[in-house]
Amino acid sequence: MTTHQSAAVRVDAMLRDLRTLVEVESPSRDPGALDRSARAVAALVEDRLGGRAVLVTGEAGPHVHWSGGGRPRVLVLGHHDTVFPLGTVRRRPFRVKDGRATGPGVFDMLGGLVQAVHGLASLADLSGVEVLVTADEEIGSGTSRALIEERARACGAVLVCEGAAEDGGLKTGRKGCGTFEVLVRGRASHAGLEPEAGVNALVEAAHQVLEIAALSRPELGTTVTPTVAAAGTSDNVVPAAATVSVDVRVGSAAERERVESAFAALTPRLPGAEIVVRGAVGRPPMPESASAGLFALARKVLPGITGRAVGGGSDGNFTGALGVPTLDGLGAVGGGAHADHEYLLVDAMAERANLIAGLVREIRRSTGG
Repeated sequence: MTTHQSAAVRVDAMLRDLRTLVEVESPSRDPGALDRSARAVAALVEDRLGGRAVLVTGEAGPHVHWSGGGRPRVLVLGHHDTVFPLGTVRRRPFRVKDGRATGPGVFDMLGGLVQAVHGLASLADLSGVEVLVTADEEIGSGTSRALIEERARACGAVLVCEGAAEDGGLKTGRKGCGTFEVLVRGRASHAGLEPEAGVNALVEAAHQVLEIAALSRPELGTTVTPTVAAAGTSDNVVPAAATVSVDVRVGSAAERERVESAFAALTPRLPGAEIVVRGAVGRPPMPESASAGLFALARKVLPGITGRAVGGGSDGNFTGALGVPTLDGLGAVGGGAHADHEYLLVDAMAERANLIAGLVREIRRSTGG
């Protein structure tokens, strides 16, 4: 069991720690950068909470796991990878001005990590608490999903430190999401001399795009959106290949099954064309039922806090889909995720840190200690 000298939440200390993490930089798919970032996160956790943070090796980069000992009862979940390439911090350095902290990753989700750690540091007894900070959330959590699900089942409650909703509210549900890629194979020929000898992959892709877009069921929370297409090599050649990328969001497991089955059943319209489909709804929907109990506790800790379901995905999708109570959006209040204008509202930092601490207290009280 980890006990330590508790410390009141201080915004100046949180900002110093946030600067440290931002300046390390942690782009997904850069194992070297993620190793440095994981070590910085581990050092922060150990410094603020005591004990030892373990680096869990992953193909994408190290994940950071810390336990306060005792019977596991709550998992505080986040990620340290960001979407910005190395060097972004030179162009857009960490700054605090006019009540906003800016810099790559402050909102998604380094600010949430710092707030969670400082909130936990305000508790003298950290038994039953685990912290897991993964290295690959931004690229689908392929190397961390099994670990996330294992620790979620063991703990029985999950607090996800992703950024808050637009109004500062919590995220009580999430759509399932995934990306599909449709590869069309045709046959090249001269577009002027003998176009009939070719099989036009671009025309075939156009047929498929219309069929794919028709899979949307907005009334059921399902959106199927072709987003990127490429075809052809020259303006006088019948294209032999085309690719179409498709963003998919679903509101239920049944819709996930329907859409995945529809992609698997796509068939060519043009004689001689071939279709290969890759992808899946990689993050299952997080139902609002998964957050109901924890959201009630959050409103007990912070009366008036709001919550709503959102379309974006997070690692909370995995834990909520397991039926493990999960509450998301507990991180930074701000906006501009993945964009140059990303920001965090400084005035909300202490309140969010204290919300994490209060939720941990309530969860432990409700589970017998």
